[in-house]
Amino acid sequence: MTKTPLVKPEFSAKRTDPYGPPTIHRQLQVESPVTELDWPETRRKVWTVAKYEDVRAMLGDTRFSSDRSRPEHPAHVAYDEVSHQGAIIEMDPPEHSVLRGRIMNEFTVKKINALRPRIEQFVNESIDAMLASGNEGDLVHLLSLPVPSLVIADLLDVPEKDHGFFQKNAEIFADGNLPQDERKAASRAIADYIAVLVDERTENPGDDIISRQIQAGSTRQEAIGLGHLLLIAGHETTSNMISLVVMTLLDRPDLRQQLEDDPKLIRGAVEELLRYFTIAEPGGLRLALEDIELGGQTIPAGSTVFGLANTANRDPDVFPNPDEIDFKRGARNHIAFGFGPHQCLGQNVARLELIIVLEILFERLPNLKLNVPVSELRFKEYSNFGIHELPVSW
Repeated sequence: MTKTPLVKPEFSAKRTDPYGPPTIHRQLQVESPVTELDWPETRRKVWTVAKYEDVRAMLGDTRFSSDRSRPEHPAHVAYDEVSHQGAIIEMDPPEHSVLRGRIMNEFTVKKINALRPRIEQFVNESIDAMLASGNEGDLVHLLSLPVPSLVIADLLDVPEKDHGFFQKNAEIFADGNLPQDERKAASRAIADYIAVLVDERTENPGDDIISRQIQAGSTRQEAIGLGHLLLIAGHETTSNMISLVVMTLLDRPDLRQQLEDDPKLIRGAVEELLRYFTIAEPGGLRLALEDIELGGQTIPAGSTVFGLANTANRDPDVFPNPDEIDFKRGARNHIAFGFGPHQCLGQNVARLELIIVLEILFERLPNLKLNVPVSELRFKEYSNFGIHELPVSW
């Protein structure tokens, strides 16, 4: 890669190439792996961390706070005490340790694998609806959004009649282009709904995550925060990955052919594409609680710190030829799901959904194709990376 000297660099989290990190991020990895820059989009300075080992060290160090209720935290602007209180993704130890320890048993590999028949059903039903609707449409709204929404709603035992409410409000909350007030209103609407579920399950426990967490000792607010987190985090991130994976395979017929020739590559393909896109990069925002040395630099207390997981997952010292998509790479050591205390709880749910989509989609829709070139797609510029619409025909 040719080096271009950094002249008065400014940081931006926006991706200009759907298939790679911003150029400035790659330059930082080579020239200034841990450095402080101006971040005009937020009107603050930010310490960026771009090497794989440094990002892992940062994410594993609880002196870098995830507590977004702190006014000085860089993600505080999106914090809402009504709907976010009790969400473990926004907590620090010791509270975080207690709540995460209580919920971990819900996400064992054995329990997640037991979801396979239901996920297969949701994928097949979504494809049935596609076929019944004609021969073209937007895959985001026909498949990518419904499947994760149905899976999370199933985990929470949400009545089927309310699935549309969940999907609509989760999509509003995740749209960084919408006014903050509108996003917060959607978040509160979900929290209010979850609160009703929690109260109902407190009186009449069922066979669902919320009921079991209440019985295990969760307070009302903790149970609400958990339900809200599962819906928001588990729905939007997975839907974005489904869209990006399908887009890539339609844009790169050679990659699609590899999976058709050898379906055993699907699991490896999912890991490699998770590494390649690393869509949940805002999860790497932290607040330094004290002076901390990282990568040979001292980051002062009170600093905004951004672990650039997308760039870290392209670190050539860890992933040779990182810009190539290699389904045989064995990329399970990627940090697309984060690392350390806040590593994504639902990562195995997301993996299974992606695997099942790839097992079923192209077999049932062998003529699936993009209706527009990738260059004409509208990509999400804020929050988690994804696609607004994916026009396809079948």
